[in-house]
Amino acid sequence: MTDRWERIDAAIGRVEQALLVVLLSALILIAFSQIMLRNLFSTGIAWGDALVRSLVLWTGFIGATIAAREGQHISIDVVSRWLSPKGKRVIAIIIHAFSFFICCFLTFAALKFIHNEFQMKSVIFLGIPSWVLEIILPVTFAVMAFRYFFHFLKNIFIVSQQESKE
Repeated sequence: MTDRWERIDAAIGRVEQALLVVLLSALILIAFSQIMLRNLFSTGIAWGDALVRSLVLWTGFIGATIAAREGQHISIDVVSRWLSPKGKRVIAIIIHAFSFFICCFLTFAALKFIHNEFQMKSVIFLGIPSWVLEIILPVTFAVMAFRYFFHFLKNIFIVSQQESKE
């Protein structure tokens, strides 16, 4: 079972990496173009700033999913140095379960937000509806929920194996 989940996670990871490269390249190119156009020609791309803001949002959220995959999210580590390896696994199970539920909640909240944006029919630039550019919110929260659930299951499996050996 975990092999299939790991393959799915790896495939999502490859998509994330490719998207991040494309989005960061576009972000740098548009921002650099805006700077050059403003400084050299006293003009700019009318929709450039809105696009840069959207690209920052997308790269930030995709970066968050990558951090969740690699276990590199911000954490406060107060007690783990005093815990046994099994105790650390139990704490990891609790943290991953909590993170999973929070990400599920945020996924549903983001879906509600997207639904409201869709109903309002607001446009960001070039006739693109705002909800299209904000769709990254529920998608990345759902991916993070998947990852935390996967980490949760993996840690439970490891703890149950350790207990069966004892």
